[in-house]
Amino acid sequence: MSTALSFTATDPAALWAEAGDAAAALVAGESDGIANMANVAALIWQAIPDLNWAGFYRFDGRELVLGPFQGKAACIRIPLDKGVCGAAARLRTTQRVEDVHAFPGHIACDAASRSELVVPVIANDRLIGVLDLDSPLPARFGTADQAGAEALIARIAGVLTA
Repeated sequence: MSTALSFTATDPAALWAEAGDAAAALVAGESDGIANMANVAALIWQAIPDLNWAGFYRFDGRELVLGPFQGKAACIRIPLDKGVCGAAARLRTTQRVEDVHAFPGHIACDAASRSELVVPVIANDRLIGVLDLDSPLPARFGTADQAGAEALIARIAGVLTA
């Protein structure tokens, strides 16, 4: 697939649908989970506006470990009992946080982050990690963003395994 991607939708649901189609095409035929995470993080960074971090944390069996991402340097290890990412991994449910400073135990890797969307990556009932999206805007992520990110991850989770 060509790496020249263009996203034209402005409605969040349509934009996430475009990103999901592009992600599925981008990872088609590639079995390396790290390479796929890297490309999907870059794709989301390009497609979704108002992000200051987009990437993956991989689950190593004990904690989350930094994976491929776009943005500033980040926390390397996150215990499952800490932060928004830890909650998403521990509970295996998406966490959409309008104000990260009001989230108990929030880990501030980047003080500029104000809102966060974290989607667990699960393949064959096994936790692979989480997709973490941060924004400098409060309440940046709505229900359409959550549904779109969840649908994108559901489509490609099987090729994100390391």
